Amino acid sequence: MVEEQAARPPLIARYLDHLRSERGLSANTVEAYRRDLGRYAEFLDDVSIEDAATATEEDVAAFVAWLRRTTSASGQPYASSSVARMIVAVRGFHRFIAGEGLASDDVAASLTTPRSERALPKALRVDQVERLLAAPAGQEPAALRDRALLEVLYGAGLRIGEVVGLDLDDVDPVERLLTVRGKGGKHRIVPFGDVAAAELDAWLVRGRPRLQPTVPAVFVNARGGRLSRQGAWKRLKQHAAAVELDDVSPHTLRHSFATHLLDNGADVRAVQELLGHASVTTTQIYTLVSRQVLREVYERAHPRAVG
Repeated sequence: MVEEQAARPPLIARYLDHLRSERGLSANTVEAYRRDLGRYAEFLDDVSIEDAATATEEDVAAFVAWLRRTTSASGQPYASSSVARMIVAVRGFHRFIAGEGLASDDVAASLTTPRSERALPKALRVDQVERLLAAPAGQEPAALRDRALLEVLYGAGLRIGEVVGLDLDDVDPVERLLTVRGKGGKHRIVPFGDVAAAELDAWLVRGRPRLQPTVPAVFVNARGGRLSRQGAWKRLKQHAAAVELDDVSPHTLRHSFATHLLDNGADVRAVQELLGHASVTTTQIYTLVSRQVLREVYERAHPRAVG
């Protein structure tokens, strides 16, 4: 398997150890590098290069062409974004081995990433969000939990890992603030509104204690343990299907959170802080969505918009 191959070449293994121990990257990030460099190891094997330190500039350029001819595990051609990500991994790897004196030159220094089209994130309309948030009906613990879960996902714009990672001490019900542990171990403070506060209170007071929690997590499963990412995703998909909404993920609610804020006049830098984006450039893609909404409104409403 590709994942197994990635661990075999000693230079790649050494680079992954460097990412883990010296750069302090998360396990998920190191795993992503391992998969991407596994493809590079597969290519080197295909062209009979046993030692990555002997690869040339022509070889790394040929790797990009090789990616264009191969397919992903799903059998589909690699998207430009996937190719770009793998190139970044290969560039970092060759920079490392050259810097450590394990190779004579950094042969990937001039390798450029392909330009990729900027995909607009999917956002639900406000009425669709309202339908989804109202889907978990009843006063049983699971319904109380799911209503609170969906309200926090949308009301605070959290990633799925961030919401299931919340502990009771992370919730300030008086100031209505959440302490969120985001990517790279960074913390941020995110406010939540009246509706999310009411649903959180109902869950924490009337629902959560009935499941006899064994952990300090805000959101727990039927056995009292921390609700997993997969468990939260499954509940969301079930409620989305119940109100006939297709292709809805936790990130859809995060996209909707950002888009609706910008549609209603929020400053892009404030939205950047709320989302926990390291760069405002990442957040600015949502302004494209908002401009698209404005264009659609204009074309529907202005008598001379369409000739």
